[in-house]
Amino acid sequence: MANSLMPIVDLSPFFLGDKDGERKAREVINEACCRYGFFQIVNHGVALDLMNRALKLSKFFFECPVEEKMSCSPLPGAPFPAGYNRKPNPSYEFSEYLVMLQPGSNFNVFPANHPQLREVMGDLFNQFVKIGAILESILSESLGLPPSTLQEFNNDRNSDVLTALYYLPATEKGKIGINSHRDVGCITFVLQDEVGGLEVQKDGKWIPVTPNKGALVVNIGIVLQVLTNDKYKSPNHRVVRPNGRSRNSFSFFYNVSGEKWLEPLPYFTKQIDQKPNYKGFLYSDYLLKRNENKLKRASGLEEDLGLSHFSLTT
Repeated sequence: MANSLMPIVDLSPFFLGDKDGERKAREVINEACCRYGFFQIVNHGVALDLMNRALKLSKFFFECPVEEKMSCSPLPGAPFPAGYNRKPNPSYEFSEYLVMLQPGSNFNVFPANHPQLREVMGDLFNQFVKIGAILESILSESLGLPPSTLQEFNNDRNSDVLTALYYLPATEKGKIGINSHRDVGCITFVLQDEVGGLEVQKDGKWIPVTPNKGALVVNIGIVLQVLTNDKYKSPNHRVVRPNGRSRNSFSFFYNVSGEKWLEPLPYFTKQIDQKPNYKGFLYSDYLLKRNENKLKRASGLEEDLGLSHFSLTT
């Protein structure tokens, strides 16, 4: 296995008004997004104590009896399965997760015996929203766009999702916690514990995203891939369950609404005389096509969870 090559970017210059530091950080971020679609950030504004408490309380919840966890299963008719879930696919039988939508949403389901977990996830959710706005501005300028470009495009926060994940230790039956996939949203933030296991694919090799104390992982989603006409690509990544230890993490999906129209921005097509790689489409249509292909995979048929249905280059 290759050593981790993911750069760690210090965001403190953006809070201190250090213009030279900001410029250097944007250069590193731009290169990381072009090469890997992954990087890590430190001094991002989320308190280390909050991150540690979130991981500790999450671990305590997932180690509770199954009956207690099942008591906060998703509500029927909810737009997203908020609450406690187990992956239905046999490939995911060793992972569990707890989903939170916007704090205060009527669809959130939390166990009555874990009020501190609900509170800490709400705080974490709000902090990730703030970081998302900061990263959108940084990424816009890294791409050569006005700093408000991505924020103006993605100004609806009703589709954001925070997920606490738990993976059992590896067994003889398998080591994969989550199979290779690409994230569907705009930006994903990952808070992982010290156990590790997150890997990103590059040139056919799996590169570990080594945990660093106080760091958050940033992952480019397919929305940015389409908007940038493949300048920034959403990479395949997976979680490999370690031997002898469970793994805890949080993933925050900084999403766009289902009714958002996606197509490459003119800056990456018309303005540089470049043909678009994708036809325009509703984000909800992409999600529908992706779910259809998931069913094909479950039935053993060939499938494609990518963007080929909307690609103009295939």
